[in-house]
Amino acid sequence: MGSLFKLLLFVVMVGVASEITGGAKEPPEGEVDFLKAAKDEDMFEWLKSVRREIHRHPELMFEEFNTSELIRQELDAMGVHYEWPFARTGVVVTIGSGTSPVVALRADMDALPLQELVDWEHKSVNTGKMHACGHDAHVTMLLGAAKLLHQHKAKLKGTIRLIFQPAEEGGGGAAHMVREGALGDAEAIFAMHVAPDVPIGTISSIPGPILAGSSVFEVVIEGRGGHAGMPHITTDPVLATSLVILSLQQIVSRESDPLDSQVCISLLLSSSLLARFFDF
Repeated sequence: MGSLFKLLLFVVMVGVASEITGGAKEPPEGEVDFLKAAKDEDMFEWLKSVRREIHRHPELMFEEFNTSELIRQELDAMGVHYEWPFARTGVVVTIGSGTSPVVALRADMDALPLQELVDWEHKSVNTGKMHACGHDAHVTMLLGAAKLLHQHKAKLKGTIRLIFQPAEEGGGGAAHMVREGALGDAEAIFAMHVAPDVPIGTISSIPGPILAGSSVFEVVIEGRGGHAGMPHITTDPVLATSLVILSLQQIVSRESDPLDSQVCISLLLSSSLLARFFDF
């Protein structure tokens, strides 16, 4: 598989995500200028409308039914072939010759269980749910790639699978998609993530892993209640918990290679402790 072909597919998703300005060379005669096509006014307005519609109606992992329906409606309007469902709500598009090389592009669909606090025209209408991680933009980018690639499918020397994946936020949606055959015969797969601290029109990357995987653990510490004036006959779970939290920080500093990038963090602490304060 030629490196130019892989680079082209990668740039397609960037081009439909934002207004990229300047610096791009004209493509060789006969080749498609995807970046120029992505900046077409009608295309840009359509992308904005799709992203804002998804942002207004966020859905949590494995509940992306309306998002999945919107994706399929847009694909139907384009006349693009797709398969559905994968992992309950996932959608897989196939564009191209049907022959090798086969390359996949992937976007995640789910939102986070957060309340959107910013009041604006396209604020989330689903209480306690928000596209705070940018997956609304990712879906829009992949739909934009689908439209551009479908418009020029006759010039594609290979096959592209566009994968709309559910449950990235802790649900293991990617594993479910793989098990159900979403990758097909893909020889390579590309994905990207928006970042508010990266200037528009910029791609950031490094050799090797760039984004972290995460593992979640839960610990239950049980104690024995009693009177605060007689701590010797009680077992204080609050003190034990505080020591555990502090000790966890030593995992990275004392158990990991200093050249590895790792983080260990305690995200949630809950207790049935009732604190009482008296004023005299």
